[in-house]
Formats: sequence, C-alpha cells, structure tokens
Amino acid sequence: MDDTPEPKSVKSDATRHGSTPPPMTVGDDIQVLLEQAERAISSINEPAQSKATGIRPFQLAELAGTPPSPDKASLSLLRDVELELKIELGRSRMAIEDLMKLKKGSVVPLDKMAGDPVDVFVNGRLVARGEVLVFNDNFCVRVAELVSGDQS
Repeated sequence: MDDTPEPKSVKSDATRHGSTPPPMTVGDDIQVLLEQAERAISSINEPAQSKATGIRPFQLAELAGTPPSPDKASLSLLRDVELELKIELGRSRMAIEDLMKLKKGSVVPLDKMAGDPVDVFVNGRLVARGEVLVFNDNFCVRVAELVSGDQS
C-alpha cells in the first residue's frame, strides 16, 4: 500500500464559469500563480484601464491664488490685534485676614527692591525686563532686556 497522497484537484476560474477544464494538481496551482504574477508585473507600466464608464482621474482645483502684495504687508496689519500687556512690579503673599485689613494708603511689601527691573508680560508670557521711569507725570517702562522663550 502506497502512503503518498494523491494530488488534489483544484477548481479554476474556468470551472466556476461553466466550462470544465482538465483537473488541476497542486503543481498546476503554483504554475497558475506564477503566470498571474508575471502578468501583474508586466502590466505595471501599462496605463490603468477603467472598466466602468464615466470614471476619470481626480483633478485638484488650483488653490494658489495671488501672491501677497509687499505693499500691504506691514505692521499696520497688527493695529487691531489685541494683546494683554502686564507690568509686574513685584509679588507678595498675604493671608486673607491681612488682605481684608487693607485700606486706602496701606503699604504692601513686595519681593523686589526699588530699582530692580520689572517684568513685562504679553498674553501671560514673560517677554522683557525693564526699569520704571516717570515721563510727563506718567509712569513708563524702559525695556532693558528682551527675554527669549528658553529663559522664562
């Protein structure tokens, strides 16, 4: 008695579509796959053929528009942009009890000395340090140092 398995018969596309080809063996399957791979490789450089009618490649609309005008690009574009600017003279920690005792003329001690640079914040971010001046009876800040993002 021979224990070698008999070759399996496999249905091909032709069998599924009504015609009856000769039975295929496992070795035939490999040959069919090799032929399919060769056809696929040879069709790489061929243009794709659409079986459905009315299908065309997608066309992307032109989105470039006109280039910006150098005449209009100036600081005047930022005139209406609102920024929150804060000048911090110093800080102090107080108990609520002491805070409630404050009245007009009370003195609050700060953590900075007179003459120390004040911090300038824009939108909550430290951007500069400077000194407080009085100019025409108004307090002003003269920027002495710009602070980069990695120093704050």
